[in-house]
Amino acid sequence: MTPIDRVRLLQLMESEAAQVVDVLPAGEYQESHLPAAINIPLRELTPVRTSVLSTVKPVVVYCHDGL
Repeated sequence: MTPIDRVRLLQLMESEAAQVVDVLPAGEYQESHLPAAINIPLRELTPVRTSVLSTVKPVVVYCHDGL
């Protein structure tokens, strides 16, 4: 795990160089989330749910409190 700051996250999002995963529950995700963020609630981070993620792009995981 490598922490990144807001500026780096925005750079990665703009260049589509990373996948952004919001780990909040679905209801909170619906209220507010980053553009293009994929919602996989923390309790559902399983191999099956994460299989939709690319294995060649970095994954940035966040929640509103940790961004």
